[in-house]
Amino acid sequence: MAFVGLVVAVLLVLLQLTRLGFLIRTTIPDRPRRRMFIASVSFLITFAGIRILVHRIVNHEGHFQWVMVGGHHIHHLVWGILILLLVGYGWLMDLGRSHSPLSIFWSRMMSVSYGVGAALTLDEFALWLDLQPDAYWSSAGRLNIDAIVIFGALLAVGAWGAPFFRGLQHMWDKRGVVPRGISRISTPIRRARLLRRRKVHRLPPHIEP
Repeated sequence: MAFVGLVVAVLLVLLQLTRLGFLIRTTIPDRPRRRMFIASVSFLITFAGIRILVHRIVNHEGHFQWVMVGGHHIHHLVWGILILLLVGYGWLMDLGRSHSPLSIFWSRMMSVSYGVGAALTLDEFALWLDLQPDAYWSSAGRLNIDAIVIFGALLAVGAWGAPFFRGLQHMWDKRGVVPRGISRISTPIRRARLLRRRKVHRLPPHIEP
């Protein structure tokens, strides 16, 4: 499940340390809109990524293999259920409810993990009622299910993240203005700075807040 860990780590870094994450925090209200937006993004990325990985494994492309424990194939449905159970337990423990830095981190962690767990679980929806391994591929409407789920995820991202996209467009247009006489080649580089680490301005030690 290295892919799942990579998705969680990358999203947390983007949310915590980059200007893109700062823009998300300043344009989308925390509860519940921002959490829903983060969960929708992680769901979409995980769902698309796991479909690609499964396709490559089935077609023997690359070095990817099924997760095997004691000779048994552990479907990613199982990992999704475990992640959702942990997220539910975390909410019961009220993780991420206050405004401390640690609590804010746990809030984002719970949101990302929920999207990842939901994607892993829903991707093997065919196994919910029919536990036969072939049921995963035997459904004639598999492509339709994929299309509906991806469309739903995109719709959720657009709905919950509307303020963020407006702020991103405003920042994009603002940074995209190039003074006369300067080549526009540098414009994409300026826009890529959204992923740079955000500068934190601290008060001098002798000045009391």
